[in-house]
Amino acid sequence: MSLLVVGSVAFDTVETPFGKRERTLGGSATYFSTSASFFSPVELVAVVGEDFDAEHVSFLEGRGVGLSGLTRAPGRTFHWTGNYGLDLNNAQTLDTQLNVFETFSPDLSPAHRQARVVFLGNIDPDLQVRVLDQVEAPRVVGADTMNFWIHGKRDALLKVLRRVGVLFVNDAEARLLAGEHNIVKAARAIMAMGPQRLVIKRGEYGALLFDGDQVFSAPALPLDELFDPTGAGDSFAGGFMGYVSRTGELDPRTFREAVIVGSVMASFAVERFSVDRFRSLTPSEVAERYGKFQRLAQFGDMRA
Repeated sequence: MSLLVVGSVAFDTVETPFGKRERTLGGSATYFSTSASFFSPVELVAVVGEDFDAEHVSFLEGRGVGLSGLTRAPGRTFHWTGNYGLDLNNAQTLDTQLNVFETFSPDLSPAHRQARVVFLGNIDPDLQVRVLDQVEAPRVVGADTMNFWIHGKRDALLKVLRRVGVLFVNDAEARLLAGEHNIVKAARAIMAMGPQRLVIKRGEYGALLFDGDQVFSAPALPLDELFDPTGAGDSFAGGFMGYVSRTGELDPRTFREAVIVGSVMASFAVERFSVDRFRSLTPSEVAERYGKFQRLAQFGDMRA
């Protein structure tokens, strides 16, 4: 199925306990589309400034990402600056320069309107609604959000949730959105808002999939190398939605497998800064790591 992502393409300046990188390639749509491209053709809709280097365009094109929806506007590209302490689950934002992203207003081409799988990156809920109003007959819509929108644009976000098939949030976002501390009660409350399925990303503790009355728990893979968690959630969503797009199936088994695929891609993303690990990643490495996830949680029947 055709896969469309609408979100941000940005520059990131990131410092972790393991190093610092300035003005590296980032943004929700960048991580998502790069990850998804290992499983499905993907079309990207975003805006960049005049300072967006040709090498970054070449990288995305080299991954097979369709860039007909990437607009270059007068001005500078969205730039986020942040750092991580020893707790790599939490980033401290030091500076956010929206630049050309501040006036981003996605207008989809006729081809993009036909997308069967749509992912709404972490952008203003009003923009997410704008995209949903343009796509014609998607089979599944995925969306991401964050505390800023939950606090500041709750009414608009609730309109989005009524039209979303899969929502991706982390623990804190789920609790804030639902007003529930217990994560199971929070999940039920969120699904009552509209999403058919809910994925709760839990960083180093894995991920949970709530699908109807079923719950699936995916482990996190212990890693020898972990440099930069920026974009891990978007890489997870890219692997998840890319896999769904590739299979063309919307059954419970597919979504459970998609959670593992998403976990695989997130585990690679954090091994280097920016999208650098994806530059050398091969399909055989992806398949091998999927097998590691299978073995990590494999067990037999309890013996008498």
